[in-house]
Amino acid sequence: MPSNIARYIHDQCIQELEHELRLREREILLLRETAEEVSRQLHLDKLLPLVAERARDLISAETVLIPVLDGDCEHYTYRAGSGKDAAEIIGETLPLELGICGWVWRNNRPWWGGVIDDLEADERTRWEKEATSVIMVPLMGRNHFLGGISGIRKTRIEQFTERDKDLLSLFATQVAIALENAITFAELETAKRQADEYRRDLQALNRELLETNRQLENLALYDSLTGLPNRNLLHDRVTQHIHSAQRECGKVAIIMLDLDRFKEVNDTLGHQAGDILLEKVGRRFRDALRKTDTIGRLGGDEFAVILPGADSAGARQVAAQLLKVLDTPFDIRGTDCLVDASAGISLFPHHGNDVSTLFRCADVAMYIAKQDRTSCFVYDPDKDRNTLHHLTLMTDLSEALHSEQIQLYYQPKLDCSSGMITGVEALMRWNHPVRGFVSPEAFIPAMEQSGLIRRYTFWALEEAYRQCIAWNDAGYDLTISVNISMCNLRDTQLLDHVQKLRNRWNPRPGALIMELTESAIMGDPDYVSTVLNRLSTLGIEFSIDDFGTGYSSLSHLKRLPVNELKIDKSFVREVDGDEDDAAIVRSTIDLAHNMGLRVVAEGVETSGCLHTLRNFGCCQAQGYFIARPAAPEELLPCLESGSWPLRRLQK
Repeated sequence: MPSNIARYIHDQCIQELEHELRLREREILLLRETAEEVSRQLHLDKLLPLVAERARDLISAETVLIPVLDGDCEHYTYRAGSGKDAAEIIGETLPLELGICGWVWRNNRPWWGGVIDDLEADERTRWEKEATSVIMVPLMGRNHFLGGISGIRKTRIEQFTERDKDLLSLFATQVAIALENAITFAELETAKRQADEYRRDLQALNRELLETNRQLENLALYDSLTGLPNRNLLHDRVTQHIHSAQRECGKVAIIMLDLDRFKEVNDTLGHQAGDILLEKVGRRFRDALRKTDTIGRLGGDEFAVILPGADSAGARQVAAQLLKVLDTPFDIRGTDCLVDASAGISLFPHHGNDVSTLFRCADVAMYIAKQDRTSCFVYDPDKDRNTLHHLTLMTDLSEALHSEQIQLYYQPKLDCSSGMITGVEALMRWNHPVRGFVSPEAFIPAMEQSGLIRRYTFWALEEAYRQCIAWNDAGYDLTISVNISMCNLRDTQLLDHVQKLRNRWNPRPGALIMELTESAIMGDPDYVSTVLNRLSTLGIEFSIDDFGTGYSSLSHLKRLPVNELKIDKSFVREVDGDEDDAAIVRSTIDLAHNMGLRVVAEGVETSGCLHTLRNFGCCQAQGYFIARPAAPEELLPCLESGSWPLRRLQK
């Protein structure tokens, strides 16, 4: 009998061991298959549901949920689940410190019924209700907490066992690797998608910028009306021909042509008809020349021709041919228009060795031809009355400042968005006791040639600072723009003088804006960049004046501490009626904004022009429609009684 009992007990032990062995084999097989399947999955939206399903089979839970740490590392979200009520919980987000997930995160260990005995009394009371029904193991990445695998309610028995905890922890180790790989894969895919989008956007932007740059460079070198080279390109071509002629002991001739009776066409048929006439005249002139010659438009009804290798006789012959092509009337909107022209000729090296001198001599010769009605005239220094005039002008200029003949007038600038006057441009005005009003175009070049420009610029800067502080004391917040020439930038005393003025008046940064023309910048861009950067440390801002008439390139503009572009009035005046001007102005404004620059449009003379500029996003407008330049004592009363309020200082 005892032997039968012993045999029975032995058989029972053998059966239990075999059952345990089969159970372990099943668990090992399930773990291996699951790990292989999980490791192959790189997409989070497929990986996490798979993990939940396999974990539920592994620990025989009613429900398995997968909480995953959010990007802010302060919350977790149930990203997947399997079993009873899982669908209702998936998508919920909770603070990381709450619940069992927070406990697992803080303690970096699994939660199951066995941890109750390790807890303090108050914690045991808090968690004992959930201890037997919940199991959760952490998902740990290489260096940080990723989330967890949580089982709820064990099927068939009351609570999860230590074996469940060990199996789930082992499974979580494999899952954490796969989860981290999937997260990295998702981040890489997102980064790749964003990089592709950025690349496409950048390519589109580059194409747009290249096209805009091409248009602006074309605008800088060619006349928009006739398509002929403009003054800048003509000067460049003359310079090249002079250098070539100097090497080869050659010659260069310049012909300056000005149309006669052109004003009659404008006054009778309108400016648009005048533009058509200029375009047709330019085409005839171009067709009458050799390919080696250059014809360009200087502005208005003035044209210039460059003839490499030509002497006086050759230049006269070409001038006669050009004048002859005007003998045939032009058909302008069904009306025959007949115009003549006067031609002036200058010769290198006989009349000068540089571009400016040759153009001046040709211009003088052209006016003599017009006055004498001789059609064509070669420059003769004996008939150049400008020499004596220039000498007299220089003498008068040296005394003008002492006798207070020179004044600063101020022309307001309107902020297009607020409708307030926010700044002014300082303009020199000379009221000569004998000559009367003398145009700045006449005396400012004379100042630069004589060296008087330093004295006058230093005076203008001090007057501007003084006026700025006076307006501030009166409660107005207005910037003042002062024009600066290349002569000033090359003045070694400019920086020290500006520093002394700032120490004396202590204006706010940006109160003074220095305006420079494109030609001044492009004369020596590297030197200009150095000087402007030093001045900018003194709180000075910079504006590029007459933008669009020069030949500055975007690469140079990006290197300069420029704050503002002023679109030349030749493009602004008819922006509300001329499609070409509108396209140029709009593209310039867009380009400037892309570069972080303000845009000022000068030459605003109508409400329609201002309305169009506002629609284009222009920052500021300046012109006779806003206000004419006025002396400081007249400016504020005029503005305060007008339509545009002045910006006041914030109290």
